[in-house]
Amino acid sequence: MSDEATVAVQDRILGGLWGSLVGDALGVPVEFEDRSTMQAAPVKDMRGYGTHYQPPGTWSDDGALTLCTVDSLLHAEFDPEDMGRRFVQWMNEGLWTATGEVFDVGMTTTDALLRIASGTPAEQAGRTDEGSNGNGSLMRILPVALRFSGDPLEALAQRLERASSVTHGHARSKQACVLYGLVVRKLLDGWKPQIALQVARAEFRGRYEDSSEFGFFGRTLDDDLLSLSGPQIVSTGYVLDTLHASLWCLLTTASFEECVLKAVNLGGDTDTTGCVAGGLAGVHYGVSAIPKRWVEALARHDEVGALFNRFTAIIPSTTPTQPGPH
Repeated sequence: MSDEATVAVQDRILGGLWGSLVGDALGVPVEFEDRSTMQAAPVKDMRGYGTHYQPPGTWSDDGALTLCTVDSLLHAEFDPEDMGRRFVQWMNEGLWTATGEVFDVGMTTTDALLRIASGTPAEQAGRTDEGSNGNGSLMRILPVALRFSGDPLEALAQRLERASSVTHGHARSKQACVLYGLVVRKLLDGWKPQIALQVARAEFRGRYEDSSEFGFFGRTLDDDLLSLSGPQIVSTGYVLDTLHASLWCLLTTASFEECVLKAVNLGGDTDTTGCVAGGLAGVHYGVSAIPKRWVEALARHDEVGALFNRFTAIIPSTTPTQPGPH
């Protein structure tokens, strides 16, 4: 494996995309299992069946909506209405599912897509009540962060917020997507995870410290993640739990494989923690660091690969303006 400091931008982009799908698929068979069960029988390789009785290499709604987002960015540049239409097509017709079957759809996402299908503008579809802060927009936001990583902070943040609002319109969910996106763009520039997070935290504080939601980000912004142990990490479907857990997995591991397996073996919302952590690790380590057997085990491998290659080709290879601290 090449040193992660010298990974090409295009390989980081592909790493993030494939890494998200791989992490999702690793987590699908054990979703909702508690941590003690995972510790007794940890995931070590790609499994099948289990919770949702799906064959090995099956991604969930996380992967499908990520693929729909890539598809939308390819065909419509940045258009939340187009994203929303593709998400509805996924729910109703199985667009970009692994096997043609839609399973495990979150209630907040379902509600938003039903609104879009009935005529609500996409950016107004996501619920804005405090109880609608699951991880359903965070799990699919990576392609937007990758595509527009070279934008000024304000423009990137606005795009991430708008993309989130299609299914999750509460400020907390939207801001979580922004923090994730700020970390992603530093990793894409070749910054080490600890420094990437430090800089992203500072950028986030500068933009949101006056927000009424800022206080909810305390652990994610202030914790010394390297000093935390597993019992201090929560792996539920709450958006800030998923973000915190995924960043912890990245910072406390030394390879893509170690990171995603650590994420999945936390138990709970395994597919989404695996997806979000897999995206981060894939961007950091690059596509060549992802075990080939896992990539090749994914459903619709060739079709997905063609989509990812087309997407990567539209992103300038000169995204980083200068090398990050390695």
